Amino acid sequence: QLQLVESGGGLVQPGGSLRLSCAASKWGLDNWAIGWFRQAPGKARELISYIGNDDEVTFYAESVKGRFTISRDNAKKTVDLQMNNLKLEDTAVYRCAASWGARVIVLTSIDSWGQGTQVTVSS
Repeated sequence: QLQLVESGGGLVQPGGSLRLSCAASKWGLDNWAIGWFRQAPGKARELISYIGNDDEVTFYAESVKGRFTISRDNAKKTVDLQMNNLKLEDTAVYRCAASWGARVIVLTSIDSWGQGTQVTVSS
């Protein structure tokens, strides 16, 4: 089964930036749609972005649109989430998820989840 590993989380001040990466433990992610979810304490899980397996389809939640950018790095074999102009409300555990051969990410079609990485935005 595909094993995903996230990296790049940490503590940042409001207005700062972080770059999250999602990688497979053994293979590249070129045949997978990759999505990023987040969940803050007391709040529901939120799908914030995904990129399709063909890199033609991307999605951003309204809460992050214009601030976050998802991309596939073929050299590093990762899918990255560049997060700019971070806000206090972006504080959450961020998890990547993969769907085989898909152009979109929906919760019911996810094949694998990462363990999550903490993003904390605080002054």
